[in-house]
Amino acid sequence: MSTAALAANPLAPHRSPEPAVAPVTTPVTALRRRPRIDGATDSLPVRACSGEALGRHATPTRQRPEVEPSALRLTRRGRMLLTAVSVLIFGSAIVVLGLRVTGVIEPGPHFTHTVPVQVAPGQTLWSIAQNTNPAEDPATIVEKIADLNKLSSPADITPGETLQIPIAG
Repeated sequence: MSTAALAANPLAPHRSPEPAVAPVTTPVTALRRRPRIDGATDSLPVRACSGEALGRHATPTRQRPEVEPSALRLTRRGRMLLTAVSVLIFGSAIVVLGLRVTGVIEPGPHFTHTVPVQVAPGQTLWSIAQNTNPAEDPATIVEKIADLNKLSSPADITPGETLQIPIAG
């Protein structure tokens, strides 16, 4: 190529002129088999040889620190199952505690009927609750007496007053 042609198109690939050569034809011959010799122990060469069999020794480029395997390896499905079971357990514990606090699980005594009691001098709602329902908690009985008789506080009773006292059955 001339310098004028290169200057006109500098990005064009530069090729040198090739001499005309006649194509070479090779005769096709059948593959030759190796003769099999009885008693020979030579094995045929294997295509997939390791580098060490060929005399090449690999040199590690980077040493990895040895990490001890953990005792338990969880898959993604295992982690999801473990999370779901934990949420289920903690959720049920919260529900049980919530129901217990609100009194649904242990509602307290069941009152079957009421009895009229006249308040004597020196008596309190606590002593009346202990005398009428000795097997029950006096605090719940006092609260129920105050509700039934519409008392604003347990101290609002006077001697001679008749109160309806609930009896647990």
